[in-house]
Amino acid sequence: MTADEFRRMALALPGVEERSHMGHPDFRVRGKIFATLGSPDAQWGMVKVAPDEQLALLAAHPDVFVSAKGAWGEQGSTLVRLERADAAVVRETMISACATISEKTSSGAASNAKRPRKMGTKKR
Repeated sequence: MTADEFRRMALALPGVEERSHMGHPDFRVRGKIFATLGSPDAQWGMVKVAPDEQLALLAAHPDVFVSAKGAWGEQGSTLVRLERADAAVVRETMISACATISEKTSSGAASNAKRPRKMGTKKR
């Protein structure tokens, strides 16, 4: 898989836009990053999946997927060795990563909505 294929795959998902973060391209849904390219170098991509999904990917495809270092990796940031990656596996992983981020942001939006004031209280 090439970086261009990774990029096209990410941008084909609904609501995804490409931006830049820390000097390399990232892919966002609802403003949140679910995938990046070029970190640690041009041979790598990254997808942010649930930690349990990350463990399954690492076990099933140890030559392709590597946990990112530190807290990022503990939270599901998973590096993709592009030259060894199977497009179908990466596509399914991206779909899952995008859906997870999209669900988190839509549920977060609902919980952050303004709550109605109690009757008889003044607005500050």
